[in-house]
Amino acid sequence: MPLLADVAVPVPLSQAFTYEVPAALAGEVRPGARVLCEFHRRKLLGVVLAVSERSAAIDPSKIKPLAALVDARPALPAELLSFLQELAAYYFAPIGEVLRLALPAIEREQVRALKAQAELDGVLDLGRAKQVGGRKVAYASATDVIEEPGTLRGQAAAVLALLRANGEQPVARIEERFGNARNALKKLAERNLVALDEREPPRDPFFRRAEERDVPPELNAAQAEAAARIDAALAALSLPAPPGGGEHRASGQQEPRRVAQEPRPSAFLLFGVTGSGKTEVYLRAIKSCLERGRGALVMVPEIALTPQLVARFRARFGDELAVLHSGLSDADRHAMWASLHGGKVRVAIGARSALFAPVPDLGLILVDEEHDGSFKQEEGVRYHARDMALLRAHRAGAVCVLGSATPSIESVALVRRGKLVELRLPDRAHREASLPEVSLVDLRRFGAGPSGDPLISLPLHRALEKTLAAKEQAILFLNRRGFAPSVVCGSCGTLTTCEACSVALTYHRGRRRDARPPSPAGAPAPMAPPDERPEGGRLRCHYCDYAGPLPDRCGACGARNLLLEGLGTERLEATIAGSFPEARVARLDRDVAGKDRSQAILARMREGKIDILVGTQMVTKGHDLPNVTLVGVVNADAALGLPDFRASERGFQLLVQVAGRAGRRDRPGRVLIQTRNPEHPAIAFAAAHDVPGFLEREIRDREEVGYPPATRLALLRIDAVDEGAARGAAAKLAAHARTCPEGLARRVEVLGPSAAPIARLRARYRFRVLLRARDRGPLRGALAALAGLIRDGLDRNVRVIIDVDPVAML
Repeated sequence: MPLLADVAVPVPLSQAFTYEVPAALAGEVRPGARVLCEFHRRKLLGVVLAVSERSAAIDPSKIKPLAALVDARPALPAELLSFLQELAAYYFAPIGEVLRLALPAIEREQVRALKAQAELDGVLDLGRAKQVGGRKVAYASATDVIEEPGTLRGQAAAVLALLRANGEQPVARIEERFGNARNALKKLAERNLVALDEREPPRDPFFRRAEERDVPPELNAAQAEAAARIDAALAALSLPAPPGGGEHRASGQQEPRRVAQEPRPSAFLLFGVTGSGKTEVYLRAIKSCLERGRGALVMVPEIALTPQLVARFRARFGDELAVLHSGLSDADRHAMWASLHGGKVRVAIGARSALFAPVPDLGLILVDEEHDGSFKQEEGVRYHARDMALLRAHRAGAVCVLGSATPSIESVALVRRGKLVELRLPDRAHREASLPEVSLVDLRRFGAGPSGDPLISLPLHRALEKTLAAKEQAILFLNRRGFAPSVVCGSCGTLTTCEACSVALTYHRGRRRDARPPSPAGAPAPMAPPDERPEGGRLRCHYCDYAGPLPDRCGACGARNLLLEGLGTERLEATIAGSFPEARVARLDRDVAGKDRSQAILARMREGKIDILVGTQMVTKGHDLPNVTLVGVVNADAALGLPDFRASERGFQLLVQVAGRAGRRDRPGRVLIQTRNPEHPAIAFAAAHDVPGFLEREIRDREEVGYPPATRLALLRIDAVDEGAARGAAAKLAAHARTCPEGLARRVEVLGPSAAPIARLRARYRFRVLLRARDRGPLRGALAALAGLIRDGLDRNVRVIIDVDPVAML
C-alpha cells in the first residue's frame, strides 16, 4: 500500500488533503513537519497531520506526491499539533489557518534550498509565510565544570562570576563591563568553563538593558499556601521525557501522564486582591516547574503590561526566556521560537499568541489577569486564549493557573463545578499597604471645579491639589480616546459619522496654534475661526481607521457651527495641564502607545518624572507604581450602558483594577469614582471592594436571564457589501438552525436574525444570529448543520463567521 500523508494547507477550508509520500522521503516525513505540495497549480507550504500506509479513499491517480520536505525536524511538536487540531474543531475554524498561528517564519536558506530543487517547476507560492535570516552574534554561558581553586584571577575570574550569577550573556554586553572580555572568554572556553555560541540575537526592547538578579522576598502566609498547592500539583506530574524525545513524541506515543497516586488538582484560580503578590507566586511556580525539568508558559493580556513583568522574570531567571508579542519583528519572533523549539529556553512569556509557543516538555501555564477580554481573538480564528490554555494544559499533562483580582464569571463557575481549585490571597503583599479608600462623587450633586469642566468635579480637583502638594502621583482614568468623541452641528443637530461605519467620528486635536485651554466638555466649543483651527487635527474612525480633515461646515445644512462634544483623553490631558500648570502631565492610550512609547511613559512614571497620568484602560493593566496615591475615575458610567450582557462585569473589573493602582506601598491610597448612577451594583460593589459579592449577584442575574455561564452561546456574524444579501443570508441561517434536529427538539434556542448593534462596519452591512443552549453537545450539533449550509448554500458575496463563546457582542 502507498504511504500517504494528510496535509493541512493555508486555505479557508476545514479539511486536510491527501498526498503521496515519495520513496525518497518515506523515512523523513513526520506529523508536524512543513512540506511543499502542489495545490491548484501552485506550490504551497503545508503541515503534515498524519502519515500512514493505507488504501486511498479516492482515485490513486489523482493523488499528487509531496514536492519537498521543509523541516528535517517537525516545526510543530506532537503535543502542540494535537492541541491545534482540537482547537480548530472546537471553533469550527479552518485547520490550515489555525496551524499558521503557531508556525515560525521560514528561513531564507530553506527558501533557497527549495527553489534550487529541480522538481519545483510550478509557481512557488509561500503566501504569508515570512522569511528571516541575518547576522549572528556571539553569546557566552558558564558550563557545569568547576575550576581548580586559585587557578583563575583578574578579569577571567570576574567574567566567570558574572556569567554564573546572571546566566547567558551577549559577548558585547560583557565587553561593556570588561574591556578585555574576549581574551578572558577565550581562556575560559579553552578550560571548558565557558561555552561560546553564535546565533541571531533577539532585538526585542525587553532585552536591551541588563537586569540585576533579585533576591526572592519572604512570602506571607497566603502566598506560601498558594505556592505550596501549586508545587504539590507540579510534583504530581510525570517525570519529563528522555533527552531528545520530550518535545517531539512519535505520533502514536501517549501524552504525558500523571504519576499513579491519589488524584491531585492541576488547574487553579489564584484569586488575590490588587497588589497581593500574585506575580511572586508565579515566579515560585516557574522555579518549581524548571527544577522538575519541565517548561513554563506565561500569558498576559497586553503588551503594555509585559515590560515590567518581563523585567521581574529576567531579574529572577536571567535572559533564558522567550518573549512573544505582536510588536516583534519577524526575525525576533523567529529567534524566540527557535530558542524554544531547540530547547535552549524553557520559559515563554507573552500576550494571547504565546499560547502557541513550542515550549519543550510543557509543565505549567500561567494566565495573568485571566478576566481580560483581550484574551479573545476577534479576527481570523476566534479562539479564547484563557479557555484554550486550560485545554492545552490538560492535554499536555501540565498545571494551569489563572490569576486575577477580579475573576471572570466563567472561571468562578468552573470553581463551583470543581474544574478549578480556588487559591485566595486576601491581603496586599506589602505589610504597610492596604486597599485604598474609595469615595463616590455623585455628579448630579457636585458641580465643576475651577477648570470649568463638569467632569472635573470640585472634589476631584481638590484631591489632585492635595496629591501634588504631597509630591505624590495620580492616575486619571477615562476610557475614551481622542479629544472629543463626537462632532455635531449646533444648527441642525447632525452628527458627523464615518462613511463606511455607522459610528460617530472622533476628533483628535493634535497641536494648536494658541495655548488657550479647551472649552469644558459640558459646554460644547464652537469651531475656531479658520486662522485658528487646530493644526494636525483629524477626524478618525476607531473601527475602520479612516482619518480625514475636520470639515469647515455641516455636511447636512452647510452651517459653520460645528461643535466638539464630549471628553476624550486628549481633551482631559489638556484640561488638567491648563488647570495645574506646575504639574507634569502625560497620557497613555492607543494613540501614544506605539512601539516602545508605552514602556517609556511607564518608566517615567516609575521614576517620578510624571505627576498625573491620564489614560484609558491601558492604565488599569496591573502596573505597579509605588508613588501613586490617588486614582480618579472620570466617568464610571461610560462602560455600563453598552448593549452587552457582560457590560456590568466589565465595568466592575475596570473600576476595581484601576482602583488597585493606588496605595500599593506604605502611603495610603484614595480613589474617587465620579458617576451619575452611584446605586448601580457594579459601582457600589467596586466602592466596597466586594468582589465576591458582585460575582454572586452577577451569576444569579445571568442564571435568571439564561446567559453564560448558565448557558452556552455561539454567534453567527453575517456581513456583506449588499444589505439585502446579508439580511437574506441571516434569515436563511436562522431558519435552518430552527429546523435542524437540535432546533426542532428545542435543545437550541435561536435568537434573530437581527441587525448588529453597529449595523455597518468597513462598508459592510452586519447581521447576526445567536444560538443558545444549556449544554455544549446540542449547540455543536446545530453548528455542524449550519457549517454545511455556510460552505455550500449561501451567496458567495456574503461572509459568515461562526463565533463560539463570543465575547464582543457589538
